Amino acid sequence: MARRRPEEWDAHYASGGRFRSLGPAERRLLAEHVPAPAGGRCLDVGCGLGELARHLAGSGYQVDAVDFSAVALAEARRADAAGGTGGTGVTYRRLDIEHDSLDRLPHAAYDLIVSRLGWAFVHDRTRVLGRLRERLRPGGALCVITPVADAVPEHKRGVALDEEEIGLLCAGWESAERYDADGLALLVLRGPVAVPLVCAGKGRPAPHALTGAGVVVTDPAGRVLLGWSVRGVWELPGGKNDPGEDFAAAAVRELEEETSLKADPAGARVRAVLMDSVHGVPRVTAAVQVTAVTGEPVVTEPQLIRRWEWHEVAGLPGLAQPLFTPSAHVLDTVWPGLLPGLPPVHRYPVAGG
Repeated sequence: MARRRPEEWDAHYASGGRFRSLGPAERRLLAEHVPAPAGGRCLDVGCGLGELARHLAGSGYQVDAVDFSAVALAEARRADAAGGTGGTGVTYRRLDIEHDSLDRLPHAAYDLIVSRLGWAFVHDRTRVLGRLRERLRPGGALCVITPVADAVPEHKRGVALDEEEIGLLCAGWESAERYDADGLALLVLRGPVAVPLVCAGKGRPAPHALTGAGVVVTDPAGRVLLGWSVRGVWELPGGKNDPGEDFAAAAVRELEEETSLKADPAGARVRAVLMDSVHGVPRVTAAVQVTAVTGEPVVTEPQLIRRWEWHEVAGLPGLAQPLFTPSAHVLDTVWPGLLPGLPPVHRYPVAGG
């Protein structure tokens, strides 16, 4: 549901808009599960016209009732005065619970924080919930009373919570109790607990991109190694990452697999990450420079490479045969401006690379 602006709520109340009255089942459940302790303080979030705030004050709480509709708060104060309850337990304050600082609240912590029929209108629920949890006294409770999506007509789903949202609300508490209040869900949450962050996937992803590394390795004379491919192009050593493998490790592994040259991954420098596309598929290539190797290059995968040769860097622009596009981009990373007229590429230099 889109967040309503304060003026929209003002118009709602000014035109006579009302919400469902506090019912006997709610009154009974509140008395049973969140009775007021001696000197108990309550924060009523989204108090509207103050019906719940007055009830809780009558049950023994000192209540701070907040809403961001000035019209609703004015009517709530008039109702208190008309009923002779003004100054007997309820303090009203205009506050946007999502965007205003909670330091504006009259008290730092509460025995009960309650939100009735309003939680579905909160846009950033997770963030607001975290802010409210911090305002609970030890042993305090957060109580949310809400319509449930499955129990309301389709056109009213926006004012209700579905089971997934209720599950999110109840996560991270030592105790999360749920009661039926004449068709409303009355949730009593106690004991906020810190849980470790869990990282998770979203199921098996569909293949989307090619990722790999191109390796620039030079001999003592500064010549660069290229292989003549069975596909009729010159290319650098390199290839695709294995699952869980970083670019430097992939570069060193591929270098050994393709040429028999050995290198220490600690000496492999990722100079930049390059992104282009091939046949409509995104392609990500890491430009990796290896400065120290042992051995001599040999053809280990003749089905891919016919021979390896050391090339003068200055002679690369004059190659008579094509240069594999990702290899050209990697070479241009190590020797910027060496190769003119390259196809477009997105280049992301790596700090310290």
